[in-house]
Amino acid sequence: MNIDFHYGVIYLVSRLAGLEKPDAETVAHCCQYVDDATVTGMLEFVGGESYERFASAHKMFDYMNISDTSDKRIWAPFHFLPAGEGSTLEDKSICKPDSAIARDMVAHAIENRQAENALHRLGVTLHVYVDTWAHQNFTGTISDHNVVKSLTSDDYSHETWLGKLRQFVDDIVHTTQSNFLDFVVKLGHGAALHFPDQPWAKWQYENGHGLTFQRDNLPIFMEAADMAYRAIKGFRHGNTAFAQEEGLPEETKAALASLLASNRNDDPSVRLDALIKALTSGQVPGFAETVKPYIGKGPDSWKDKATGIIDGNADGDKKPVWSEAFEQSDYRKFHDAIKEHRFVVTQIILPKHGVRLA
Repeated sequence: MNIDFHYGVIYLVSRLAGLEKPDAETVAHCCQYVDDATVTGMLEFVGGESYERFASAHKMFDYMNISDTSDKRIWAPFHFLPAGEGSTLEDKSICKPDSAIARDMVAHAIENRQAENALHRLGVTLHVYVDTWAHQNFTGTISDHNVVKSLTSDDYSHETWLGKLRQFVDDIVHTTQSNFLDFVVKLGHGAALHFPDQPWAKWQYENGHGLTFQRDNLPIFMEAADMAYRAIKGFRHGNTAFAQEEGLPEETKAALASLLASNRNDDPSVRLDALIKALTSGQVPGFAETVKPYIGKGPDSWKDKATGIIDGNADGDKKPVWSEAFEQSDYRKFHDAIKEHRFVVTQIILPKHGVRLA
């Protein structure tokens, strides 16, 4: 999913589920920031203090680097949560919507709702949770399940898709080899391009194992929105059996589905702007308020407010001054949530379900 869902829809369902506006902003920001936190390593302070961060996403070039072993440490726990189904590790690594592993992950966040960064953990968890719908049948490991041999949609022929894919790969890795599909695009849904993340898309494809899948994204995305709403209500109520919470009202689902179906710009940021405008004008029953703009990097970002560093992808030469303000910052709390989430998923939940990836 893209920023229109991770930030816009998650903010909406957070408010509808009863979170106060500042809390909903924190949850939605964290949900999107999982895709934007690409800086890893130690943050060094001028006084000698240090703070370790762990990236929850790759830059685009790294995404295409199939020899990078961090796929199991980044893509699996943050973007393609394994469902743990099947007999081989490859099959167990396939992402499935609302799997038992996914529900255990959400329940763990609910159990820890008294932590100082509980909202940040919830936002990170919701990113992974809703992506189990969008990223279903793909994996966060190098696998033939991610190879796409053919793809068509309402708007794309097989030849159009193949041309777009070749351009996409050439722009990133500058490959000219004709069989690039077999050895370059084996991670995540890279070969499927933007189709898994567009709410309105209807498409079908054949993967590297010869399996054929048909996707109608809109009902899939609406189910994800409904379950995210239930998860947030479960968080508020301390109910780890969050699926039993009452779902979105029917009129709300109908209005949101109409917005997602008609908002078809290829640029996710443009889609977010359109969604925010619709939400502000009251096009969803029971909701009409301004939505705070999302600032992922640069001036006024969480990183800038915590450290004074405005370079989105690096720390620069000037070391920040460690302070209590840093300790209380959303930036620090988010990165702690990232580290905690990764540990819980890779070291506790996945092994319990017979999956060992890190």
